[in-house]
Amino acid sequence: MTFTFHATPFDISAAGFYFSSADEYRKKSANHLNEYYEIVEEFEIQPIDGETLDLELFKALSINQSNICTFIEKCEEWEDHEKYNIIIAAGECGYDFDIDTDSPYDFDIDIYDVDNLKDLAYQFVDEGLFGDIPMNIACYLDYDAIARDLGVDYTETVINGQSIVYRCS
Repeated sequence: MTFTFHATPFDISAAGFYFSSADEYRKKSANHLNEYYEIVEEFEIQPIDGETLDLELFKALSINQSNICTFIEKCEEWEDHEKYNIIIAAGECGYDFDIDTDSPYDFDIDIYDVDNLKDLAYQFVDEGLFGDIPMNIACYLDYDAIARDLGVDYTETVINGQSIVYRCS
């Protein structure tokens, strides 16, 4: 997995730099000088290039200079489904997530791999969540109305080009 980030100094007398790894960021930021040969201490971290899922994770976690190194390391460690959990929990549901200590499984969220709420309504009827409904009656159900009702607790979103329905508890 390849990243490219830009560290933009808040000091207007200093130029920024590009980096692709945590070690590269540590080395460049530790000795980065402005035009007066003073150490630059504060940077805004901007993602330039990387996998779409990782860039969405970057945005959801509000990554900054204090946690960029951990973010890069965790992106290599976490599986895609864990990244989806974090994006939905932190980015969509508003949960706090400490990248240093929290786990992607610390959240009480339900994620469904369906395109929309109507598909979720069909899934719930098929799974028997509304009780035993005979097939000759199930075809007469108003799935649009069920989907509207599900919209009270469930939300649709698109992450990494994939439609997902979720519920925050």
